[in-house]
Amino acid sequence: MQRPSLPTAARLLGLALAAAAALQAPAALAFTDKPVKLVVPAPPGGTIDVIARIVGDQLARDIGQPVIVENKPGAGGAIGVKYMLSQPADGQTLMMIASNVLTEVPHVLNGGFDPLKDVKPVAMMARSVMLFIAAPQFPAKTAKDAIAYVKAHPGEVSYASYSAGTASQYAGAILNKSAQLDMVHVPFPGSAPALAQVMGGQIPLMFDGMVTSKSLIAARKVQLLAVAYKTRLPAYPDTPTFAELGYPEVNFSNWSGVIAPSKVPADVTEKIHAALQKVAANPEVQKRLIDTGFEPMSDRPPAQQAAEVRAEYERNAAIVKSFGIKLN
Repeated sequence: MQRPSLPTAARLLGLALAAAAALQAPAALAFTDKPVKLVVPAPPGGTIDVIARIVGDQLARDIGQPVIVENKPGAGGAIGVKYMLSQPADGQTLMMIASNVLTEVPHVLNGGFDPLKDVKPVAMMARSVMLFIAAPQFPAKTAKDAIAYVKAHPGEVSYASYSAGTASQYAGAILNKSAQLDMVHVPFPGSAPALAQVMGGQIPLMFDGMVTSKSLIAARKVQLLAVAYKTRLPAYPDTPTFAELGYPEVNFSNWSGVIAPSKVPADVTEKIHAALQKVAANPEVQKRLIDTGFEPMSDRPPAQQAAEVRAEYERNAAIVKSFGIKLN
């Protein structure tokens, strides 16, 4: 048998080493050798659930372990957080949240945990902008006309939120005060049940994240009236912002990302952060996030994330105090 030439042997060796490296890649990235639980503090189909399944699919491939999404809705996210905290702090039970769970809800609902001490952010991954939408049957077809309609019917028009004490409620409360309206707040345990009521016309108005509203707007199951953000969105260039309408304080967006118990060791946290940032940088993941309505976020070290959470928490505390927002 003819022996392979030196160049051929070198190529074969290189291929063998590359194959071995590929087989070892998941193990090198893994921060655990067991399945990972990714808790979602909301029902299936909502904003947090959507990104959890996108991220979970890729993370499972990267670390070579199953990532199991567990929905634990209720109490503004507190049920999910407390469930995560009840598990061993070894990095195998994580939680995908929208930032309101840490920075909004705790101001109006005592969830039995300290959002600045008991948990820590590991990866801020994407942002979702708030939209002002209406039921398809609602007579007003623009935000300006909707405000005029509500003003002409004080106490008769309701707006849904995806939970009390979230930006979905805050935005409506601020619009009430700024435009001298009297919309009635009706909270739900997540976007999906709230949107069902808006689509059916039982509740005429809602502030919702773009992720869960985007497909409904395209299908004309809800009307888009305005954008609760500082600038117009590329997806809706003809839709005005509340700043343009004269209400710049109606400016809300939520980031979604992964948190862990604060007791998870720092070295494990860094490994989880690195694994999740690899997921966030994956072009296919970014495409799926953008197509869904998310805006991917740049990498932030855990310490910077913690500082941003504290700043957002304090901003919302000021909103609650200034507008007299209470749990109802």
